[in-house]
Amino acid sequence: MIQGFNHLTLSVADLERSVAFYRDVLGCSLAARWAQGAYLEAGSLWLCLTVVPSGQARPAQGYTHYAFSVGADAFPAYVAGLRAQGVREWQDNRSEGDSLYLLDPDGHRLEIHAGSLASRLAQCCRQPYDGMAFDGHA
Repeated sequence: MIQGFNHLTLSVADLERSVAFYRDVLGCSLAARWAQGAYLEAGSLWLCLTVVPSGQARPAQGYTHYAFSVGADAFPAYVAGLRAQGVREWQDNRSEGDSLYLLDPDGHRLEIHAGSLASRLAQCCRQPYDGMAFDGHA
């Protein structure tokens, strides 16, 4: 049985640029680095960056994205700091909880989110999505 999310691996074109983004812009902690990759930590998340041949570091298209948690109290200042550094945003927030949707240097779609599954489900109970059913969590 799956116990939780173990780690996230992202393909990157330029390791130094990506390490700098995740460490210096998002605030992850660098745990290890080698010629073709790096391990970083974001709270309990283990993030792996892996260099791939030029032109192959293409992120998934569509709505696929990776969301990082930020406390509600810290959210406004954290987002202001990201915007001051000129992060590229790819979508406006249209859901429950504060969110900033941004791109990393390789175009991976990220989200900085202040909320939880519980807060999302509570909102969905008030305004369910079309055809939404709850399986004992709401």
